[in-house]
Amino acid sequence: MKLVRLIEGLNTVNISGDASGEVSGLCFSADKCEKDSLFVAIQGLKNDGHDFIEEAISRGAKFIVYEKDRQFSSSVTSIRVSDSRRALGILAKNYFGNPSADVTLIAVMGTNGKTTISYLLESVLKEAGLKCGVLGTINYRYNDKTYTAPNTTPESYEMQKILRAMTDDGVTHVIAEVSSHAVDLKRIDDCDFDLGIFTNLTRDHLDYHLTMENYFQAKKRFFVEILPKSRKMYSQKMIINADDQWGQKILEEVSLPALTYGMKSNCAIRPASYKLSLTGIEAEIDLPGGTVSIASPLIGKFNLYNIMAAAGAAFILQISPPIIKKGIEKLSNIPGRLEVVASAGGFNIFVDYAHTDDALRRVLQSLQELKKKRIITVFGCGGNRDRGKRTLMGEAATGYSNLTIITSDNPRMEDPLDIIAEIEAGVDKNKIKKAEISNLKFNGDVRIYTVVPERRKAIEEAINVAEKEDIILIAGKGHEDYQILGTQKIPFDDRVVVKQILKERGQLQ
Repeated sequence: MKLVRLIEGLNTVNISGDASGEVSGLCFSADKCEKDSLFVAIQGLKNDGHDFIEEAISRGAKFIVYEKDRQFSSSVTSIRVSDSRRALGILAKNYFGNPSADVTLIAVMGTNGKTTISYLLESVLKEAGLKCGVLGTINYRYNDKTYTAPNTTPESYEMQKILRAMTDDGVTHVIAEVSSHAVDLKRIDDCDFDLGIFTNLTRDHLDYHLTMENYFQAKKRFFVEILPKSRKMYSQKMIINADDQWGQKILEEVSLPALTYGMKSNCAIRPASYKLSLTGIEAEIDLPGGTVSIASPLIGKFNLYNIMAAAGAAFILQISPPIIKKGIEKLSNIPGRLEVVASAGGFNIFVDYAHTDDALRRVLQSLQELKKKRIITVFGCGGNRDRGKRTLMGEAATGYSNLTIITSDNPRMEDPLDIIAEIEAGVDKNKIKKAEISNLKFNGDVRIYTVVPERRKAIEEAINVAEKEDIILIAGKGHEDYQILGTQKIPFDDRVVVKQILKERGQLQ
């Protein structure tokens, strides 16, 4: 592509060298550069691309986009910009031919529920006969192709690249889980979104955002700055959880037309009636102009909210209630989201991704309403992440469980015992006693906790002590098939481990 065409719309400070050249490719990692490529030096969370400019040139890069003061030889065309991260998005959009303009693009935002809503809406869209792609936490997928997701939302270059691949392969609708990091780091500024779904906002990622207000502003920026730029017009642009306090703030502070969902009578989408059980959700959901009956195998009140959000998006996309019903009911489970591991031992085992205090609390509250006997929870907290939520998760887990087994999650560079100690600080020791691993016998009226640092052993102890009609919740990692110890990823999947233990005990169903 001609450089002059590639840099259209770029806010340049200065261009030195030949601006009429032909660019062979675009890259933001120096090791991906080839002859006559254009390298964009961006500041990452760990490394600064400006430190790799010489490597990029040595690998053949002929064009450099940068923002920090640098000197270049006459053989290189250098383009200084005010914001190279923002520039990468514009360059990528131009390079891949603005692919988001050719699809219906839906953003799903919020702390909890993004992945489940993405799966639900994907199921509905497929039921409607539409070709759907998903960019999410678990993977990126379209047309029977599946790719590992390094981030919930790809970097701007990767975002434009995969959107182009999707459109070229006939995809008509794309659902993107959009993280607060992605908005703050301008990964999606040059995408043409049709709709934005907001689920909720609870404490998470404060190691990055520092305050809840900063976290909220990152989410809000999508609705204020990015979504209004869309050239595509639906009757509503936002689907907002009106029961969430931060959702209310968006409704108050953003002028875009919105469709609300929640339990309140003034919500456009709400359940006229519903029944929750360990076998699923039965609900009559009011949509504007009609009601749809849903019988879903998903579990818990929070999943009723997720169903309403997906139904709302489908309604705006003009999909009929019968198709919405079929699509939602066809989805049997979401990987690592209250995923059932069948046991012949008479107890119920669930693996869930809940890794914030609010998510853990919501899952346990739902299980409390459905339990017949006791709840046993196994969880830990990740290392080198928001330390402030550790005590809160300790409080949430022990407050709603009869037995809590505190263990390791992804300790990364931290000592697992230090993380566990911070979790224990959130336990109300006056109400919840610490028990030795050798003495975990208890009745349903007692709440106790214990510490088992090795995660497989912790899961094994939960299964050992479980009785008929108990519920075991293994929380924190969900779909993840690894554990991060130091800087190494080792294979570890809670679901696989549970099945191994059940098989050893002759209880695998």
